[in-house]
Amino acid sequence: MFLEAATHLFTLQNLLLLSLGVAVGIIFGAIPGLSSVIGITLLLPITYSLDIYSSLCVLIGVYCGGIYGGSITAILIDTPGAPASACTMMDGHPMAKNGRAGMALSIALRASFIGGIVSVLLLVLLGPTLARAALQFGPAEMFGLCLIGLTVIPSVVGDNPKKGFLAALLGLFVTVIGGDACSGLTRMTFGIGALRGGINLAPTMIGVFAFSQVIKKVFQAGQPDSTAQDFTRQTYPWRSLFSHWKMLLKSILLGTGIGAIPGTGPSLAAFVAYNSAKNASRQPEKFGTGCEEGIIAPESANNAVTGAAFIPLLSLGIPGDTATAVLAGAMTIAGVATGPTFYSTNGPLAYSIMGILLLANVLMLLQASVLTKVFARIAVVPTEILFPVVGVFCILGAYSSSNSMFDVWMMVVFGMIGFFIFDKFGIPKAPFIIARILGSMAEVNLRRALQMSPNGAAIFFTRPIALLCIAISLATIFYPLWKNRKKRASAQ
Repeated sequence: MFLEAATHLFTLQNLLLLSLGVAVGIIFGAIPGLSSVIGITLLLPITYSLDIYSSLCVLIGVYCGGIYGGSITAILIDTPGAPASACTMMDGHPMAKNGRAGMALSIALRASFIGGIVSVLLLVLLGPTLARAALQFGPAEMFGLCLIGLTVIPSVVGDNPKKGFLAALLGLFVTVIGGDACSGLTRMTFGIGALRGGINLAPTMIGVFAFSQVIKKVFQAGQPDSTAQDFTRQTYPWRSLFSHWKMLLKSILLGTGIGAIPGTGPSLAAFVAYNSAKNASRQPEKFGTGCEEGIIAPESANNAVTGAAFIPLLSLGIPGDTATAVLAGAMTIAGVATGPTFYSTNGPLAYSIMGILLLANVLMLLQASVLTKVFARIAVVPTEILFPVVGVFCILGAYSSSNSMFDVWMMVVFGMIGFFIFDKFGIPKAPFIIARILGSMAEVNLRRALQMSPNGAAIFFTRPIALLCIAISLATIFYPLWKNRKKRASAQ
C-alpha cells in the first residue's frame, strides 16, 4: 500500500499541484477574510476534472498553507488573516514593531511546520484511537472546552482587566445578535432583516482589526513612520525553537487533541495553547510584549489541527472542522466514502493523504522561507501606499464572506468601533475577538447540554470529561492569582 500510495503521489503533476495549492493557501490565509476554507471552496469546482489524488493535492495544499498564512498579516499589520492567528498577533505584532518582523515570521513558520509534521505522524500512529476518544465529547464536554478557551482572556488583558472584560462582554453581545441556533427565535435584530442570520465573523474581525487601522492612518496622514526594521537576521535558529521543546510538545499535543474533536478547529487550539504557555511560564509578564513563546505556542497548536482534523474524518466519517467538511465533499463527489471501513477499503488513498499532508508542510516551509524577507518588508512600506491596499482587501474580504454588501457595511461599522472606542479608550481587542469566536460555540453547546440533561446543570458535574474541563478552567483562572499573591507575600 505504501508503494502504491507513493506512485500516485510522487508524480510531476501532483507535486506541482500540491505546490500551487500551498502557495494559494498562504495568499488566501494572509488576506483578512479570505481564509483557507474560502480558497478550498473556490478551487473545488476546478478539481472536478482531476482524479482524487490530484484534487486532494490542490485542496490539502490550500488547507495547510492557509493556516500558516493567517500569521503573516497578524504579525505585520496587527490583523489576523484568519481567526486562528488572533493569538499570534498578540506577540507577533509587538515583535514586528520592535524591528524584528522577519524574526517573528520565521518563528511562526518554523513552529507551524513542526506542529503540522508532528500532527501527521500522530495521525499515522494514533488516528483510530484518537477518533474513538473524540466520540466521548458531547455538548457538555464541548462547552467545557470552550470554557477553557475563554479562560485565555485574563492572560491577554494585561494591566487593564476592567477594559479587557468589557471587550469580552462586547464580543459575547455580538454573538447573541440574530437567530437563536437552538430555538430559531431572533434576538436583538433592531428591526433589521439582514441581522436575522447574525453578524458574520469575517466583517467583525476585519473591521475591528484591519479597517480600524485604515481609519487611524487617515487621521495620522502626514506623520512619518518611525519603525525601523532589521533585515540582517531574519531566520530563527532551529536550536532556539527546540530549546522550548516542552512548551512546543505540549502545544502540539493540545492542538492535536482539540483538532481531533469534531467542531472545534484551530482557533480554540491556539487560544488554549497560548493560555497554557503563559500560565506555565516563569516570566508570564513577557507575553504580549513580543516574546517568542507567544508565537510558538499558538502557531504550533493551530497547525497541529491540520493533521488532527483528518482523524475523525477518515476513521469516523465526521469532518473535524469546516475545511475538512469541504474536503469530505470533494471525496464524496469522487465516489470515496470515509468512515470505519475507509482504511481497509481505501488503503493507498489513506496513506496518500498522510503523504500529501507531510509534503504540504515541507513545501510550506520551503516557499515561505524564501519569501520571509519579502513578507517582512511589508512592515516598512509607506503607509500612504500600504493602507489604501489594505482597505481594498478589507472590502474584498468582507464581501467575499457571504457575497453581501451588508457585510461590507458591517465591516465599516466595526472599523469605526475599533478606532473610536477600542483604540481611543485603550480597550484591548484580543478579548473581544476571543469572546466573539468562542461565545457562539459555548452558547450552543451549553443549551444543548441542558436540553439533554434531566437534572439541569448536573450534567457538567456527572460527566468526567466535562468536570475535568471545568476544573482546568477554574485552575487556569485562580492559579495565576495564587502565584501572584504568593510572590507578593515572599517579597514583603
